[in-house]
Amino acid sequence: MLLSFQGNETQIDPCSKFNSTNSTNSTQIPCNDDNFLLSFGKLNNSTEISHVGLVFFTYLTPIIFIVGIVGNILSLMVFVTKNMRKLSASVYLAALSTADLLALISFVLIEWVKRGLREEFRSNIAEFLDVNGICQLTIFLSYASRFLSTWLVASFTLERYIGICHPLKRRDICDINSSKKIVAILVVISICISSIRPWLNEVRHIGPDRTPWCLPKTDLVTVSFIYDCVFAVCITFLPFLVITTLNILIIRTLIKRSRRHRKCNFVTEESIIRFEFTVILITISICFIAFNSPYAVVWFKQFHQTRTKTFSSGSKVDTLQNILFFTKTAYFLNYCINFFLYSVTGAYFRKELKALFTYRRKVKENYQRCSVQNSHHSSTTPSSWM
Repeated sequence: MLLSFQGNETQIDPCSKFNSTNSTNSTQIPCNDDNFLLSFGKLNNSTEISHVGLVFFTYLTPIIFIVGIVGNILSLMVFVTKNMRKLSASVYLAALSTADLLALISFVLIEWVKRGLREEFRSNIAEFLDVNGICQLTIFLSYASRFLSTWLVASFTLERYIGICHPLKRRDICDINSSKKIVAILVVISICISSIRPWLNEVRHIGPDRTPWCLPKTDLVTVSFIYDCVFAVCITFLPFLVITTLNILIIRTLIKRSRRHRKCNFVTEESIIRFEFTVILITISICFIAFNSPYAVVWFKQFHQTRTKTFSSGSKVDTLQNILFFTKTAYFLNYCINFFLYSVTGAYFRKELKALFTYRRKVKENYQRCSVQNSHHSSTTPSSWM
């Protein structure tokens, strides 16, 4: 996240004030989230900061980016196929793949260049990113895609909760038209919320070399700080509570239902597909929490310590900065892992994925409504790895 830290509420420009206290240095410090801490540690510790976390971040992030781009494109192609797009869950997952693609390009790639390549090679690579216009555009796309990706998972969880725990309302709420409306509403909300952030930033030239940096405006540092804190809560803790609560209710209902249905010898293929999408949702939710929570905790701790200036030694900065790089890299996995989760937990997803690479489908199937006997469905439906 692009966040400028300030020492206290009355401090207008943390970069200029911090640099003024260290005027003996040959260069000024670009005051953005990771570089502020990195520079703070160098100035307060005579030994060079360990680059373990930075190296990990720099060389693993491009792998995450490439895998994520390929995986999300394939996922999107599967969910818009003739068979899969008839399911309401496919609307959410197709939108999620699109949002993750946008996040990979506007957030992961940009962060890798600015926080990884520039720090690792001590070079201002891709200066065009710090030009007015491009600076604000990348910020907008980054915030909008991350907000949309997070709340698509939360909305999909709510849809599965209604479908599982309130089956009588399923036909009225959990249909394709409702899913499209919800996705459209989320897109509009993400655009409205994220459109505020670019207006708070500008390109500022830092240091004797006048190096351009895309930073919050000098007179809007406090506003940027408040906005980023609220935004961080909106894409971390709020969806965490929603997803966790609803998943607990879903799992509890599924356990109760499985006990009642063990003696039933008649199932529908539609119910099998709904169950698979529920398993996919639960795995996505677990991974979201696992990858998102550590980075959120470290990020807030970094912000707090930098804001209150509670560092007593450079080694603490060193440790926290390395942890931040590790957790941020894990956070990026949110945008590339879904394809593998679909492949492992969804037999129908694997079937449609395989069909993408065949010349011609022998049978056009309809996954919407089909009843089969338990004794026969093993031969007519794909076997799930779950």
